Amino acid sequence: MVLFRPKPELGIDARIGLVRAFEDATRTIPSIRRARIGPRVTHGRPYESLMRVNYPYAAILEFDDLEGLKAYLNHPAHERLGSLFFEAFEEALMYDFELEEGTAGLARLKPSAATE
Repeated sequence: MVLFRPKPELGIDARIGLVRAFEDATRTIPSIRRARIGPRVTHGRPYESLMRVNYPYAAILEFDDLEGLKAYLNHPAHERLGSLFFEAFEEALMYDFELEEGTAGLARLKPSAATE
């Protein structure tokens, strides 16, 4: 998961280059199972004003497993994307998560017997 804010002075050519690199990565890296990117949506909820930093875009890439993530990170198309991305953003957060559906994911929030 990546939350990011492009540099205000980022030109159209740089934006197009970033989009093309992202498209190339999603097309050529076989371990990417799903890739979504889009703008932040605000709709007047109180929690929106609690955010200390505004990240107007998010990108979420999904993989089958940790090995798929590692294959993505080591792929030449990712290296090109990463290079352009680091030049393009003013601020960003990048995190890797292991997510599970519904109750399976929620179960990981529960304290284990060892921590009770």
